[in-house]
Amino acid sequence: MKKYKVKYICGNCGFDSLKWLGKCPSCSSWNSFTEEILETTDKAVRRKATEQLASVPLTSVEPVREQYSPSGISELDRVLGGGFVSGSVVLIGGDPGIGKSTLVLQALGSAGVSSLYISGEESVKQLKMRAERLGIRSDKLMLLSETNIETIIPEITSLKPAVVVIDSIQTLQTDALQNTSGTVTQIRECTSQIIDIAKRDGFCALIIGHVTKDGNLAGPKVLEHMVDTVLQFEGDSNNNYRIIRATKNRFGSTNEIGIFEMRESGLSEVKNPSEVFLSHLDTKSNGSCVAATMEGTRPLLVEIQTLVTPSHFGNPQRICDGFDYRRLSILLAVLEKRVELRFSTNNVFLNVAGGLNIYETAADLAICIALATGLTNISVDRDILAIGEVGLGGELRPVKYLERRISEAERLGFRTAIIPVTKEKISVPVSLKIVQLTTLKEALEYIMNL
Repeated sequence: MKKYKVKYICGNCGFDSLKWLGKCPSCSSWNSFTEEILETTDKAVRRKATEQLASVPLTSVEPVREQYSPSGISELDRVLGGGFVSGSVVLIGGDPGIGKSTLVLQALGSAGVSSLYISGEESVKQLKMRAERLGIRSDKLMLLSETNIETIIPEITSLKPAVVVIDSIQTLQTDALQNTSGTVTQIRECTSQIIDIAKRDGFCALIIGHVTKDGNLAGPKVLEHMVDTVLQFEGDSNNNYRIIRATKNRFGSTNEIGIFEMRESGLSEVKNPSEVFLSHLDTKSNGSCVAATMEGTRPLLVEIQTLVTPSHFGNPQRICDGFDYRRLSILLAVLEKRVELRFSTNNVFLNVAGGLNIYETAADLAICIALATGLTNISVDRDILAIGEVGLGGELRPVKYLERRISEAERLGFRTAIIPVTKEKISVPVSLKIVQLTTLKEALEYIMNL
């Protein structure tokens, strides 16, 4: 008769304890422990090596270049680094209903390779209805509704597809464990078996994962270390635009993003994202400025919107959407100290239009201009672009890829670009005026005198 013992495992980092703990001593997360049943007999799950291992010298290993298979969706290929890679395992996470299954199904329908879609959440008929709504008709796309890993692996071995989709990993379970599906041990064990067969048979595995209420991928943190690529789907339920970003990628850059628009017919690629993030409602406005940010090799022009209002309480509010709160506090301190603009008695609200998140400091100057015009109620032309990092001394620092950012602005019809003084040689477009300044105070004086 089998004997079992109970352990409590942290769903965030995998730390185990003999008793339930409110706070994990390893990762300091709260209420993350779940009860897990562990076998104590010799019949517990153990994977054995299928072949004799032997170490080899580095110089004797023949280099192999990854072969990319295009997915048929250029925005997805951009994030993946070129397309599907044989033997790779990709983990895709995102909020419920954001479009993870839709994107993957569209990719399988347009990739033109043999593929297997395994769903533990929908029946085959439901998948057929979704495919018809998306206009997908492919004889190379196979469907399977199953949650048992012992049934799934023989089916994969029999079909030998080029791409396999697991939707979702939280629904799979193995008979070797007594835990219910979605627990830490079940997720870890099923993922390990999928990774093993993907490396052995050389197919690309796309694993869809649920997220927690904090927006992190559900399951053990070690899951993200096991796979080759981690993609995060970002978006707002009130916004039709979706952004897919790579937080880990062994076969490409983690700086690229893919932008989609959710429509009734599925996800549509956004070929010109800069026009999406800009609004041209008025010729002049206050509290607004356009910044040029880089996402990998792609320049994006985004509109920074601010609202500055008097505070009637002791602690004024500082609310950010799409920008780092701590960085905003630094810029407000620089404006107060170096430019003598008083924000300490005002509420400050900052928003990046379009739902994009800005992580680089090249938008500092645009944010400072938006804050200053929002405080003083001075209207500024909408065809002005600001690029530059703001230092603690109020100086303007140059940023990378200035020429690419300026070229994107000129293509979209901007007439003036305010940038820091730089030694980099910039080919100035004929229709764009370049204004090079050294300090934030000079930049604001130039804006106020326009």
